[in-house]
Amino acid sequence: MELTIEAKVREAGSKPNALRRAGRIPATLYGHQGATSIPITVDAKAASLLLRDAVVNNTIVNLNVTDQPWQGKTLIREVQTHAWKDLLYHISFFAITAQDSVDVTVPIHLVGEPKGVKLQGGNLDTVLTEVTLRCAPNAIPEAITVDVTDFQVGEVLHIKELPLPAGAVALGDADSVVFSILAGHSSADEAIADSTAG
Repeated sequence: MELTIEAKVREAGSKPNALRRAGRIPATLYGHQGATSIPITVDAKAASLLLRDAVVNNTIVNLNVTDQPWQGKTLIREVQTHAWKDLLYHISFFAITAQDSVDVTVPIHLVGEPKGVKLQGGNLDTVLTEVTLRCAPNAIPEAITVDVTDFQVGEVLHIKELPLPAGAVALGDADSVVFSILAGHSSADEAIADSTAG
């Protein structure tokens, strides 16, 4: 999924609160020229609509800085909001057009019903629901899908065993557990637990 938003260069000395009162949200574009960044602003309503659909560090956003001019593909790296009010304070955009690879956070989707749950009375214990990948900007997957159908009681899936797209590398501890199939309580166990409780 790709989204689009327009921006304007932020004037030097402009005050964030004044910009917000005028319906603009302060933002920053970086990554397009090494360490150089551009202070920009985006329309507050457009930003709210964008963030309704965009996922930080995952969704590609086509950013068009109309008065620079600059346009290209970006990722939202950070969103700052008020601690308890529904107010948007700042958005950071990271240009990925010029990058060989980018680090993105991708959800893990489990599909199917494990044999260990359906036939053996076990329980699916999900530990991780997302994974950070390093991949090409034009090859960011929307999700990593894992078919759990054949997993039985006692089996575990680690990050290093995830089915990743070609060229993608999972970051972090490769031995971290994504999910496991735990043994369920037998009727004998429940009877013992009941007698102990009594």
